[in-house]
Amino acid sequence: MTHPIEELIKVMAALRNPDGGCPWDLEQDFKSIAPYTIEEAYEVADAIERGDMADLREELGDLLLQPIYHAQMASENGVFDIEDVIRDVTAKMIARHPHVFGDTDAQTPEDVDKIWDEKKAKEKPRDSVLDGVALGLPALLRAEKLLNKAAKIGFEWEKPEHVLDKFEEELAEMREALQDGTIEEKTDELGDLMFLLVNFGRMLGVNGETALRDCNNKFERRFKGLESDFKVKNQDLKDTSLEEMEEQWQEQKRKEAKN
Repeated sequence: MTHPIEELIKVMAALRNPDGGCPWDLEQDFKSIAPYTIEEAYEVADAIERGDMADLREELGDLLLQPIYHAQMASENGVFDIEDVIRDVTAKMIARHPHVFGDTDAQTPEDVDKIWDEKKAKEKPRDSVLDGVALGLPALLRAEKLLNKAAKIGFEWEKPEHVLDKFEEELAEMREALQDGTIEEKTDELGDLMFLLVNFGRMLGVNGETALRDCNNKFERRFKGLESDFKVKNQDLKDTSLEEMEEQWQEQKRKEAKN
C-alpha cells in the first residue's frame, strides 16, 4: 500500500512534468513559491487562533505541500529531494535532543534551550551571537529573536520598568522629530519605539506578534460592532462625525466589559 505522502510527492512531480504537467506550476521557481510558503504558515496560525480543527487540518495539508514543492524543484536541478530533507531534519532532531535519544539530562525547558543552543553552536559556528536570525522573518518576530540572542549573553535591562524609562526618552525624541524632522528621522524614531515595545513585551514574557495580532482582532471586532450600530440607525459612517464614532467606540468597549 502506498503511503499518503508518497502519493502527494507523485502528484507534485506530475504537476511539474514538462510533458502534460500544469502550465502554472511549470512556470514557478523557488522565489515565486516562497510567498505562498509564508502565507500558508500564517493560515495555519490563523486556524489555531480560531480553534478551528477542520480548518487546521486543511491548512496543515497546504503547508505540507510547500516543502514537497520546493524539494521537487530542487530534485529537478539535481540538488536534493524530499527524502534528503526528511533524513536531514530527522538526524538534526535526534542530535539536538540528547536528553531524549541519549544520556544527557534535562529537567526544565530552560535546560533544553541550553542544550539546543550548544548543539546549534557546534553545528554552525557563528561570528556573532546575532547570526542565524533570518532577514526574511516578520519584523516583530525578528526583533524578538535578536533581543533574545543578545539577552542570553547578558545584554538587557535588569527590569522591564527600565525599558519604559528608555521608551519615555525615545518618545521625547519622536516629539522633536514631529516638529521639523524628515520622514527618514520620523521613521527611525518610530522604529526605536517599536523595537523597545518588543523588548518590553519579551521581558514580560509576552510575544509581540501575538499581542499585536490580538489587538488587531480586537480593533476589527469593535469597529465592525460600531458599523453595525450605525447601520441600525440608518446612518452612513461617511456622514458621521469623529465624536459620534468615538462615543460609539466607547459603547463597544462597555459591551465587551459586560460579557
